[in-house]
Amino acid sequence: MSRPFQVRVWPLQKWLDWRQLLGPGEWATAELAGGYLKAEASLERAAAADLAARLRGVGIGGSLIRIEISPALHRKDLRKASTEEARRYRQGSTGFSQRSARLDEEGRMSLTPEALALTLGERARGLRVIDACAGAGGNAIGFARAGCAVVAIEINQSRLAMAKHNAKLYGVADRIEFVAGDARAIVAEQDADLVFIDPPWGERYNKERVTLSDLPPCQELLKRAAHLPKRWIKVPPSFDPSTLPGCRVEAIFGVAQGDERRVKFLLLED
Repeated sequence: MSRPFQVRVWPLQKWLDWRQLLGPGEWATAELAGGYLKAEASLERAAAADLAARLRGVGIGGSLIRIEISPALHRKDLRKASTEEARRYRQGSTGFSQRSARLDEEGRMSLTPEALALTLGERARGLRVIDACAGAGGNAIGFARAGCAVVAIEINQSRLAMAKHNAKLYGVADRIEFVAGDARAIVAEQDADLVFIDPPWGERYNKERVTLSDLPPCQELLKRAAHLPKRWIKVPPSFDPSTLPGCRVEAIFGVAQGDERRVKFLLLED
């Protein structure tokens, strides 16, 4: 048996399910300044290399995750782990399971995986929901499948047409009212139990730190939706919650084998 490697990972947010992020191991934690955690464990070579490959360049909660491994891994171990991580990435949670669903490139990058959209829908079961940035309809469909009455607002006409088509595929078009226009001008006049805000951020966001000011539609939509009882915002994993004081934060992981230890997005409840 090879000599174990001592692995240290930090800074970890206390609201983060860091055990799911890090995976198997006898992890011990210590508290750092600022309320963060540092986790430490002894791992075998392959597990240490896999963790290094998976966390490289990953920011969660406004801080870039750091990993220290001693003794240092060989480059061939890291190359092998990176290749395996790339394979897992391609086997992540499915967007739409219906093959005839319609998506453009922006919609493909921004789409909430179907299983996760359904999970969010179940949490809102029975509520009247406004999907303020509906895109190709992934979240609106998830809410509707859970029995919610949904108002789906989308400024892009072609993307709204995709959302209508996709809702018909899933048999929930009758539960969704589709509205063309800028949600910032529409939400203030709407009555609902919950507004869901999912601004497009795709793959181009800053992987180290994103702030509320980096997502301008969110700022204005939150103001316009102040009269509604619940406000949920879907933001990149690297979003810094301190830029939206008082919000409740949850890291949402993938559900497929390829991304079950990957944070897909943060869900903020304002």
